[in-house]
Amino acid sequence: MKLISYLYLAGGIFCGIVANGYFLKISEGFTKIIPSTLASVLIILAIFFLSRAMNHIPVGFTYATYGGLTIAGVTLFGIYKYDQTPNFYGLIGIIFIIVGVFLVNYLGRINS
Repeated sequence: MKLISYLYLAGGIFCGIVANGYFLKISEGFTKIIPSTLASVLIILAIFFLSRAMNHIPVGFTYATYGGLTIAGVTLFGIYKYDQTPNFYGLIGIIFIIVGVFLVNYLGRINS
């Protein structure tokens, strides 16, 4: 069952990246109805996936992983799709986020 929870978490991360990295950008401040609607639906779906993942993964780990990997994913998506290269400090910050996700998930065990 824990594997399914991680698959739900991966689905939430994917929905978060697509919603924030693509549809929010092209919605132009929620002035275009179709991208705005798709962004909203994907965010709701991401939250649904997170709620399912939290059935077997602790809340803090789930949300830290979702937040960190979604931020990193949207940044990488922005580099690829929109040619938005972060500066040196931005790259260091993204590396810290990824290292933090690793630490929380593999070394930060708590009783659940």
